[in-house]
Amino acid sequence: MSRSIGRFAALRHRDYRLVWSGNFVSVIGTQMQFVAINWHIYKLLEGTSLTVNLLGREVSLNSEALGLGGVGLARIIPIFFFALVGGTMADVVNRRKLLILTNSAAAGFAAILALLSFAQRDTVWIVYLLTAAGAATSAFSSPAFQSIVPNLVPPGDLTNAISLNSIVRQVATIIGPVMAGVLLAKTNVGWVYAVNAVSFIAIVAALVLIQYRAGPAARDTGLGFAAILEGWRFVRGARIIWGSMLLDFFATLFSSARTMLPLVADQMLGMGAQGYGLLYTADAIGSLLAGVLVSLRKDIYRQGAVMLISVAFYGLATVFFGLSTNFAMSYLFFALIGASDTVSTIIRQTLRQTLTPDRLRGRMTGINQIFFMGGPQLGELEAGMVAAAFGVPFAIVSGGIATVALTGYIAWHYPRLRRYTSATMAEESPGVASAGT
Repeated sequence: MSRSIGRFAALRHRDYRLVWSGNFVSVIGTQMQFVAINWHIYKLLEGTSLTVNLLGREVSLNSEALGLGGVGLARIIPIFFFALVGGTMADVVNRRKLLILTNSAAAGFAAILALLSFAQRDTVWIVYLLTAAGAATSAFSSPAFQSIVPNLVPPGDLTNAISLNSIVRQVATIIGPVMAGVLLAKTNVGWVYAVNAVSFIAIVAALVLIQYRAGPAARDTGLGFAAILEGWRFVRGARIIWGSMLLDFFATLFSSARTMLPLVADQMLGMGAQGYGLLYTADAIGSLLAGVLVSLRKDIYRQGAVMLISVAFYGLATVFFGLSTNFAMSYLFFALIGASDTVSTIIRQTLRQTLTPDRLRGRMTGINQIFFMGGPQLGELEAGMVAAAFGVPFAIVSGGIATVALTGYIAWHYPRLRRYTSATMAEESPGVASAGT
């Protein structure tokens, strides 16, 4: 075996290799759509304003910023409603079949959005509605996908598999926004949605071709409240897992610089649609470099400390990004945001998947999805409201400062998370409820 394959050990396994490749194509389309939706909402609301009465005084708010914040609300409401059910389903039904169904549904919603855009029947509320529908599918597909990965590789290759998944996401986040930026500048936004719909064929085909056919991880567990409660009790009892989820939520709640990218690119930097697509890639390039470096390492020993430092650095980079009015500096700081986020994400995901037994992985991931996706989407709403009232720079800078402060609180309140090492992981695997108590 070559040295490079040895480094990327998870790719030796056929099923994982198929899913990894199919997911790569699909995520490119998804990232294109993420970029397109924000730009679509921005252009639909461009030049409009909203006047409200505050304490007897008429105040004009930036409708564009509020509209972008509304995208986050459209994405998070379905997560709150369906994440726990989706996580439970990932434990009690066949994960492969669930992924085929949910990815097919997501393709359908993207196709509808494309057709409405071509027919010029697109409105802000229709974009919100179909965005929410797509988010609902992810509430079921994300727990199933994260839970199936440990079934496709042996335990010793799990960290490598998670690192490679991160690389897929970051490479796609480089390619997708550039492609979306070109299409947005030259064609109807519907073409971006159409490309995303077609991209789902790759992951569905990969799931059909894999040999893995195992049934539910928890054969004796139903879809009722008791099953959800069992997952909740496990997560709350494992303080290391719980602390990492809180850290994830707070960081993404207050450091949502991505939300304001259309306004940063167009108004603060004067770069337009293609500049917006280019700036969007900075986060992914930083993340990609960090992901590759982590995947090439045999291990990160002081995982808890490295994770906390990474999140604090994420907050600091967000502060400087909000202060920058130069494109090159903004690009650099946005890349640093991505790099630090990726390091902490890889550690968090490895920690949770290792400390959670297979029969509870779906439910743990469903609960985590509320934190992982709830933070960014509520952060988009929070950033949009703050930016509408106080300006974009203030929204970004204040969020970064809050992230640093809350990271310090988590480090102080969860000392076992701060002291967590790979040796601790080896001792406490696989997912005993006393982990971190």
